[in-house]
Amino acid sequence: MTLTIPGFDHIRLPGADGVELAAAVGGSGSPVVLLHGFPQTHLMWRHVAERLADEHTVICPDLRGYGAGDKPAATDPDVYAKRTMAADVVTLAAALGHERFALVGHDRGALVAFRAGLDHPETITHLGILDIVPTLDMWNVLRGASAAVGYHLFLMAQPPGLPETMIAGSADAFFGSFLDAWANDPTAIPEDVRAEYLRASAAAVTSIVADYRASAGIDVTHDQADLDAGSQLAMPVTVVQQDWGAQLGYDAAAVWKAWAPDLDHRLTRAGHFMAEEAPDEIAEAIADLLAR
Repeated sequence: MTLTIPGFDHIRLPGADGVELAAAVGGSGSPVVLLHGFPQTHLMWRHVAERLADEHTVICPDLRGYGAGDKPAATDPDVYAKRTMAADVVTLAAALGHERFALVGHDRGALVAFRAGLDHPETITHLGILDIVPTLDMWNVLRGASAAVGYHLFLMAQPPGLPETMIAGSADAFFGSFLDAWANDPTAIPEDVRAEYLRASAAAVTSIVADYRASAGIDVTHDQADLDAGSQLAMPVTVVQQDWGAQLGYDAAAVWKAWAPDLDHRLTRAGHFMAEEAPDEIAEAIADLLAR
């Protein structure tokens, strides 16, 4: 049985190209869509979603290829392009009657949110980003021995076959290693939630790898085209992240300012799973974003 957010409805909704996604929906008021990261599901938003639901309709989908949604075969690079996954989100929200909405993403979901902000500026009213830099910038800042922190990015960028075999052969150890290494407060992910993340990820190895592989190919192409065209995010943007700039030797705020002129850049002492480790801080950051 899929774990979901207490008090929320768990439903299936249409995405792009005939794909169906699962989503937890609750609350009432102006819409906010929350996109999860790796190796997680929509359940990562359980604390933040409950806080926001007092004033907003909160929509927490599982990304295509993750959780309880469809996992289409990657028959071409577009299937797991962030452009396609962003179209999923816009389609899903429209099915609930929301032509405009605020969008917040963490990790992989933040890459989807970033692409949605560039591709659908008329739809995304506010954009929240947790703990990433855009795909193109990510590859540019991963250099030398410090790039080992992102070894999984390089593993899953390899051609189909070997990455899927290696990960499927030790799925719990692989996915569990990130839950262990990236959390400053391991108690923020209790055993039942951890088990759900591991179960869902083990059932989605092929599609998760396809998502990451797209970020070493077609997603870079799309980001580069926008950079060359001078495209920027038109809406208010809030970025909350760990101090990756200090760790990897770049100016994270400057990276984001180039893409987002209306930027609120914040550093957190929480670990990567900040929506679970510091839900009050993240809910406050989102509330501040929505007030702009």
